[in-house]
Amino acid sequence: MADDCCNAKSKELEQLAQQSDQRRVLVIVLAINFVMFMIEFGGGLLAGSASLMADSVDMLGDALVYGASIFVLTRGPRWKAGAAALKGGIVLIFGLGVLVQTGFKIVYGVPPSSGLMLVFAGLALVANLTCLALLWRFRSQDINMSSTFECSRNDVAANIGVLVAAMLVGWLNSAWPDIFVAAVIAALFLRSAYGLLSQSIKEIRAG
Repeated sequence: MADDCCNAKSKELEQLAQQSDQRRVLVIVLAINFVMFMIEFGGGLLAGSASLMADSVDMLGDALVYGASIFVLTRGPRWKAGAAALKGGIVLIFGLGVLVQTGFKIVYGVPPSSGLMLVFAGLALVANLTCLALLWRFRSQDINMSSTFECSRNDVAANIGVLVAAMLVGWLNSAWPDIFVAAVIAALFLRSAYGLLSQSIKEIRAG
């Protein structure tokens, strides 16, 4: 009986320690994403780049996602599934917003500054790789942390796309690489939103 009691207490303390670690990491990546949103959005305006601005909006969306993750950290599976559904909804809204922005760029766009794109996309890539490294050990812990990791992984892919677009814009002197990558980022948003929403709905139905 005493052994069972001690074992249960040990597991409880271990779980609390994990939650404390998760909270600290989520606060750090939230701060990184919010700061980088402001930096990259400003860079997108200066460079006239649709893909940079789309990527920066993704940063803001992630900051909101991490805030939701922190809120449900000590709550039950149903709360966590609900938070994952909220994240999916946020990602869906931003994906549709990027599509609209890309449409405006097709109609009115001029080639952006490839140099500024390289600088700001490079900073964003470093920030997102840092977030991915911080979240790596929590990626399979529960639906809350796995959905958070999914968002960060998408960011790295988007950053690489913006860097490639910047090089092509400079080489071709055309706005189309920037437009194409912005559209791809929107597609990533929509794919991620579908995955998050379908997974969270299954979790909610399962109780």
